[in-house]
Amino acid sequence: MNEETFPGPIQIPVATADKWEKRYDDDKSVEDSKNKVKAFLIPRESLKKVLELQTEAVWAYLGINDQNEKTLLFVGAKYDEETKKWINVYGKGDGVEGGEGAADDIVYDGSRPSPPY
Repeated sequence: MNEETFPGPIQIPVATADKWEKRYDDDKSVEDSKNKVKAFLIPRESLKKVLELQTEAVWAYLGINDQNEKTLLFVGAKYDEETKKWINVYGKGDGVEGGEGAADDIVYDGSRPSPPY
């Protein structure tokens, strides 16, 4: 990624998001203060898309993308009265952006970690 291509793809297939979350969960590195992510730059379009799901809340999952950068993955959330738990509500891919499962369930991304951006 680079600044000229911000935000990059904001629709991320669930299978890719699952892989990124696992990569983050499995990451055992300890960040030093100069590399520690302190903030994320989030494209307005990502927030708009997840809010269009009309859910009661939004999950922001942490992941590590294919460029080995920490990222936020946005997923709609609704409370399930039967299970008494919050559950994921995914968007539907429009097939325009590439990647595995582009027309399937998707989450929203496009965030950039700071540092380095």
